[in-house]
Amino acid sequence: MNQIKELQKLIRLTGDRAKLDAKANGTYIVYKTKDGQIVKEYYNGDIVPLSDEDVPHA
Repeated sequence: MNQIKELQKLIRLTGDRAKLDAKANGTYIVYKTKDGQIVKEYYNGDIVPLSDEDVPHA
């Protein structure tokens, strides 16, 4: 059980680091929401859902 918590912590920290890098470079991160929607989150907090046409490997 402890390994799962450690893994969840590392995943969260990786996402936090990606957001910091996006802010520092004026870019965005891409991820899948809990609902399964793929979105771009810009460094300023704007979230833009991607359509199927925008995702070539979907």
